[in-house]
Amino acid sequence: MPHFVLDCSEHIIKLQSPEEIIQAIYDTAESTNLFDKGDIKVRINPFTYYTIGNSKDDFIHIFGNIMEGRTEAQKSDLSRRIVTTLKSMFPDVPILSINIREFEKSSYCNKSMV
Repeated sequence: MPHFVLDCSEHIIKLQSPEEIIQAIYDTAESTNLFDKGDIKVRINPFTYYTIGNSKDDFIHIFGNIMEGRTEAQKSDLSRRIVTTLKSMFPDVPILSINIREFEKSSYCNKSMV
């Protein structure tokens, strides 16, 4: 169920392979025990065209979308673990961030629910 969508400067996938980045995020999210094994989805959107404060500094931002029901402490721990993982992989990247958003159970629907 959880989706982690990583937006980044294109240079990021030259520093580490997309597969390594995806696996690291997957493993970190799985290590929290907040999600069922095999349910975690991770995607990367590398950007060629962007500006960061009128510069071309490298960046990584993750949009984490999870089903409602986790505590603030659990969401904070998830965020910190993922940023810690990215910081160890990309110590020289100046912008590493994440935000967690919640799906509402009442309005969520997927193919298997219809």
